[in-house]
Amino acid sequence: MSNPSFVVIGSGMAAFGAAYRLHSEGISPVMFDKNSYHGGHTTSFKNEGGFIFDMGPHISYTKDPRIQEIFADSVDQKYETIQIYLNNYWRGHWPQHPAQLHLHGLPHDIVVKVISDFVEEKNAPERTVRNYADWLYASFGKTFSETFPMQYTKKYHLTAAENLSTDWLGPRIYRPSLEEVLLGALSPTAPHVHYVTNFRYPTAGGFVRYLTKFVPLGNLKLGHELTAIDPNSHELSFANGVTARYDQLVSSVPLPELIPMIKGAPSDVVDATRRLACSTCVLVNLGINREDISKAHMTYFYDEDMCFARLGFPHMLSTQNAPPGMGSIQAEVYFSSKYKPFTGKPEDWIEPVIRDLRRCGLLRDEDQIMTKEARLLKYANIIFDLERAEAVKTVHAYLDDIGISYCGRYGEWGYLWTDESFKSGEKAAERALSGALTQR
Repeated sequence: MSNPSFVVIGSGMAAFGAAYRLHSEGISPVMFDKNSYHGGHTTSFKNEGGFIFDMGPHISYTKDPRIQEIFADSVDQKYETIQIYLNNYWRGHWPQHPAQLHLHGLPHDIVVKVISDFVEEKNAPERTVRNYADWLYASFGKTFSETFPMQYTKKYHLTAAENLSTDWLGPRIYRPSLEEVLLGALSPTAPHVHYVTNFRYPTAGGFVRYLTKFVPLGNLKLGHELTAIDPNSHELSFANGVTARYDQLVSSVPLPELIPMIKGAPSDVVDATRRLACSTCVLVNLGINREDISKAHMTYFYDEDMCFARLGFPHMLSTQNAPPGMGSIQAEVYFSSKYKPFTGKPEDWIEPVIRDLRRCGLLRDEDQIMTKEARLLKYANIIFDLERAEAVKTVHAYLDDIGISYCGRYGEWGYLWTDESFKSGEKAAERALSGALTQR
């Protein structure tokens, strides 16, 4: 029997995780990507003004030594190691992140009510946790939950906390003790407690540089948009008329796009993909003629009348992300086809973002905006609503049955960080390798 043909769809972090694992077995997979560039959501762009922007906020804070070394080797050990600083904006106040540990400086009536509710909740009978809202009330009490995380949920997840599961939480939200809450309320210098303490970022070229040494591991074919998969004949069809055969297929294609392309996909599986929710993000990228815009690497915004949910400052990740003496801002404005459909053009949000940056004081009247652009990220964050778990189970069971190995945030339909996406690709490659052995 001839050597099996391994095909990987996509060229992002998960897809190259699969290529990396296959390469370790002496296999060079054929990789197809619909774009004219590699990287998927890991892509970085340098505009005419000399500013580099990633496709959304990307940093590497993995604590896995193996992944740390793999990434470091891919950039020839040329990376920045940065102590992270995160903060929040709420009604003119800028508490450090996480807000539950940094109440100092907020209005006294809010601080008193937050602490009172926190104590009351701790002394109440244990609450049954059926959803994210229950978890928030049990963790922080009513006032803090409804003032901060529930407001952010509406902007970032685009649905109410009552409609979210807790499957995505992991270490992402810190549950403090009463002593920690009191210390953060009484003192301006509370302990820095967060799941991210420091991170790495490539010195030059943006986050996509982490893929540099992975690109040669696969036979990469750009400009190939997948349109159909025949699981019986193991044939792929592309929009440019090319067809290709596979013995083992690894896909990082978003599930709502992948399933309708599969010939003969059962109606219940197709219906399940329609219940999967994710956010769409408009990224507004601005280059500014000064670098002292903010001391934070990222800021979370809770106010409903601020159009963006989060800001990042790419020049804070590497000085080479902006021309000397200049700074950059990336604003995230969220939508969802299921809960808050996007209409219009991405460019429509440039001026509203600039307006709100001036309102909160990050942009000054005398600032010169050197460059401005907007990009639409169709798939941003997975929304863990109460329909997700059962729908994902149905879709994955079908893909397992027909031997398609799925990976990445949109293949697993999970909340995967960079290192988790890479490992997801490795695991998908493992399944493909096992499938090849079974076929022999």
